[in-house]
Amino acid sequence: MKPPNNEEETVNSVAYHNLPSAHSPYVRPKHLQVPTDLFQYPVKVVTGPRWKAKGSKAKALANPISNSVSDLQSSLLKSNSQGILSGCSVLLATDPQQTHLLNQTCFGRPVMTTDNDKQWFQFTLQEAFYLCFSLTCIKIVDSDHHAKSNNELWEYMVSKQPSFVDSFKAYSHLRAKNWVVRSGCQYGVDFVAYRHHPSLVHSEYGVLVFSDGNANDRLRVWSDFQCSLRLCGSVAKTLLILYVNRNGVNGIGSSPSCLDGFSVDERTVTRWSPERCREDQRCLCKS
Repeated sequence: MKPPNNEEETVNSVAYHNLPSAHSPYVRPKHLQVPTDLFQYPVKVVTGPRWKAKGSKAKALANPISNSVSDLQSSLLKSNSQGILSGCSVLLATDPQQTHLLNQTCFGRPVMTTDNDKQWFQFTLQEAFYLCFSLTCIKIVDSDHHAKSNNELWEYMVSKQPSFVDSFKAYSHLRAKNWVVRSGCQYGVDFVAYRHHPSLVHSEYGVLVFSDGNANDRLRVWSDFQCSLRLCGSVAKTLLILYVNRNGVNGIGSSPSCLDGFSVDERTVTRWSPERCREDQRCLCKS
């Protein structure tokens, strides 16, 4: 991995750079032309993770998300866990240990039932396919308890969500970098990304997903940029654009193997602060 670049290059009033991993930050600048009058309102400048309490950072460092995901993977494999397809979600019955690990890693959401012996979790299609395809720790069956192959699941999920291909690639890309990924619908984005468990730290990024195969009209004009940046800034988040490049891969709807040919470009969009200076002001002051 390249060493971090301490100088972020900016163009007019917007700075563009790459998303760091949850453990190894890396900045790579990109030049884009932006109107100078784009920003007319103050936006909060996010300078790093915002821990929720004293000692939260130490807890996060002592218990990395990657370790918890590994423990979850092992536990689900040992129990031969099977998720059940239910429309646009997947249900999974868990034991107490798995319930704890799923809560710790932020996969799915617990479902309240009258069954006191089992805890049920509901997963989005992206979460379920990540556990099944990427981590290979659960099987997914239909309502008749017939196991689904990866290709069958892929076709099913693409049919349920036309944007599934791009959203899953973006989701798995962030998860592979040990970010905790949750729905971002309440902030007007596709996902929000946390450095660790939401009980310890606030989310740092509001994520929008684009691709060369998705005719998406978001952020086509600068007023859209302004609205998204103001929204993210008002809740102290950085706007992250994930662009899924399909690189001319064909057969998108038939098999998840097409994902191997995809690449993801990361760009964070932030407001440039005119108060920042590349050099120490004291060095410039000479009597």
